[in-house]
Amino acid sequence: MKAIRIHEFGGPDVLELEDIAVPQPKADEVLIKVYASSVNPVDGKIVAGQSQQKFPTKFPLTIGWDVSGVIEQAGNQVRNFSIGDEVYGRPFPTQNGAFAEYVVIKASEIALKPRSIDHIQAAAVPLAGLTAWQGLFKFGKLEKGQKVLIHGASGGVGTFAIQFAKWKGAEVIGTASADNLAFIKQLGVDQAIDHKNQRFEEEIQDVDLVLDLIGKETQQRSLVVIKPGGILVTTVAPEFKDEAKEKHIRLESFTAQSYPEDLEQIGDLIDQGIVQPVVSAVLNLEDARQAEELSSQHHTRGKIVIKVI
Repeated sequence: MKAIRIHEFGGPDVLELEDIAVPQPKADEVLIKVYASSVNPVDGKIVAGQSQQKFPTKFPLTIGWDVSGVIEQAGNQVRNFSIGDEVYGRPFPTQNGAFAEYVVIKASEIALKPRSIDHIQAAAVPLAGLTAWQGLFKFGKLEKGQKVLIHGASGGVGTFAIQFAKWKGAEVIGTASADNLAFIKQLGVDQAIDHKNQRFEEEIQDVDLVLDLIGKETQQRSLVVIKPGGILVTTVAPEFKDEAKEKHIRLESFTAQSYPEDLEQIGDLIDQGIVQPVVSAVLNLEDARQAEELSSQHHTRGKIVIKVI
């Protein structure tokens, strides 16, 4: 089978299209014929060797930590899926990923693909959707009527977070570049803030929850706008714990997990027409370098998808 692999750390130029053996599923795994995968910011960090502490890498490594496809084989302990099922999920980033014609993944980490969308759209969902869902609800405890600030609102996680928060009945504030303000308003943002030309801490106050996808100065400035007892949830390093504690703010960092029940709930919202994946570009497997280069520019609306079939 064809797969995009790395044998050393570096930039997108270390990605190689290779012919390798089709992996075989263990007893608790399934073999998925990959129809599509998608690009995530974590790809570049893993390829560059910047995530070794979090996701230790063994070479060679097939990248791509989203998958939508069809089950072709199942281990003898798998009971909840059958050959031919259309499924989606997020391979764990220390394992071989789905920039390939086949991938093996634990059956406990996938769910049936939403019926109302194709594999291209479904591949845009798992990692970004799970990050938004778990950040808002499992860690952020977001409730109806609360006020949430989403940084990087036009990206993969942000576009899902906007839609999830609006579904929940929250007041949604989003930061993005000037070119994306109208776009995030269309997704449901109540107040859109230009992150380059406006100081968000001068525009808002008494926020219940901040979903921080950026970190560093943005994380520190976010503490100013959160009400006492509020929460800051970040997908990067929690750098300002002492300051947060002084302000009676809970600061939490997390890594999304591929829980089937979360994928199922997200899929239900998609099938109900409440949530829609945002796909800005579709490239073929052999164009993976170009896809990762596009992602590294941090201008992507929603997701870049890698089409395999």
